[in-house]
Amino acid sequence: MNKYRILILVLFSGMAYMGSSCSTSEKEEDQKPPNIIFIMSDDHAYQAISAYGYGLNETPNIDRIAKEGAIFTRATVTNSICAPSRAVLLTGKHSFVNGKVDNVQPFNWEQDNFPKLLQANGYQTALIGKIHLDGLPTGFDYSMVLPGQGNYYNPDFLVDGERKRFEGYVTDITTEEALKWLKEGRDQEKPFLLMYHQKAPHRNWKPAPEYLTLYDDKDFTPPSTFFDQETNYAGRGTAAKTQEMEIDGHASWGHDFKMVIDPYGDSTGFDRELARFNPEQLAAWNAAYDPKNDAFKEAFGKGDESTFSSEKKREIAHWKYNRYIKDYLRTIKSVDDGVGEVLDYLEANGLAENTIVVYTSDQGFYLGEHGWFDKRFMYEQSFRTPLLVRFPKEIKAGTEIDKLVQNLDFAPTLLDYAGIQAPQEMQGESFRNLVSGKTGEWRDAVYYTYYEYPSVHMVKRHYGVATKRYKLIHFYYDIDEWELYDLEKDPNELRNVYDDPEYEDIKIKMHERLQELREKYGDSDQNDQKYLDAYLKVMEERKNR
Repeated sequence: MNKYRILILVLFSGMAYMGSSCSTSEKEEDQKPPNIIFIMSDDHAYQAISAYGYGLNETPNIDRIAKEGAIFTRATVTNSICAPSRAVLLTGKHSFVNGKVDNVQPFNWEQDNFPKLLQANGYQTALIGKIHLDGLPTGFDYSMVLPGQGNYYNPDFLVDGERKRFEGYVTDITTEEALKWLKEGRDQEKPFLLMYHQKAPHRNWKPAPEYLTLYDDKDFTPPSTFFDQETNYAGRGTAAKTQEMEIDGHASWGHDFKMVIDPYGDSTGFDRELARFNPEQLAAWNAAYDPKNDAFKEAFGKGDESTFSSEKKREIAHWKYNRYIKDYLRTIKSVDDGVGEVLDYLEANGLAENTIVVYTSDQGFYLGEHGWFDKRFMYEQSFRTPLLVRFPKEIKAGTEIDKLVQNLDFAPTLLDYAGIQAPQEMQGESFRNLVSGKTGEWRDAVYYTYYEYPSVHMVKRHYGVATKRYKLIHFYYDIDEWELYDLEKDPNELRNVYDDPEYEDIKIKMHERLQELREKYGDSDQNDQKYLDAYLKVMEERKNR
């Protein structure tokens, strides 16, 4: 009996030891720094992510991040233009502090950025895709970036600074190279940061070969404000009336609508873009677009547009909208496919639980609202950006956040998750406790600036403040106009109530809030003048070359 008792004791002791070992292992796993995959597309409007409920298209893979994590419904940017937005993401500082206020001024890679801080604390880091900031990226063990805007077909990449040509479609290549780095390029023992950045859906929206005819059987209805130009943007100021970003008016037959010969028999120059295609790609492209272009020309014929009836002009505008939105959404289909591949890799390799996945865009985009494409304005579709975050350890599936989070907050948030103190110079705030449900406290207003004028699209310089309900904007330089919008009563921002006596108290409060934020972040009229002078100097130098 004693032998059996001893054997039982030994067995129980072993089981206890095994349980203790498992517990220790689980604790060690919990204490591992999280991996981070930061996915950024270019000009991806929140309206074109099906999780946001606009019904334009289906993005099942991007939606997975929202379904299994959190969706932010009021995320915004500080400066709605490509390169400055990316500089804010990296530095956690407003454009007028990090120096990259527009696409013209240089970016200083020597300043701190959050990948550098992760790298210094044991993370392996990689940047693959589009960054649109000149110079060799710093803070990365590996970088493979598009030079400038890059090309959709057969793109060049700068691989650790060395230029190389890749055969294929840019979205697919970016995904393939990101997965290659995850599988083979990193130290499997280290936590990692992968910044996986797509060019799409940036202008001029060239779809992948397999999606050239996607949506050909569908007719998209333009937004209710699409024909705002017919009323000369009634209720708004000079800036809306003088922009140059109308789908029906400023978009081009060649670059935007993909015609080599326009409806009036003139060459558009689009054939120069097609020269980059290989024979197989070109044959597929022509097979898809030539019949569609010919059908349009047959239906509307040649003639003087000034003599067309109002009905015919509207039909042409409707066609232009459909050509634009279909190409735009086709490029997003490839982006969504890539997100699915990356998420599947995490699942298959046991990495999903301890990996933060962020999906966002460098800013919002107009999908025909007010008749526009592009961004830049502080109006909603440009100002707001999609943001979805998954981190199973802390974020409850199906979480929805309606607070005013900004791209200014990405750097301090990701450092917080990694257990690293954000430098005092970073101006954003970590939303980690907000998205985990530990706090509901958050800022009540956000600050915005835009500088690139006079330039393409001719959106005037402006700055402003937004709360959950109201938005105050000051357009300056060659005009001096204020606009105030009540987003609750006027979500489409069609009526400037700045001079409405009923809003006098609100106007005063918004001016006070604006001044508080300008002081808090260190902005001023002197800053505006400094960056205006610098911009005009560069423009003058370019003109005189």
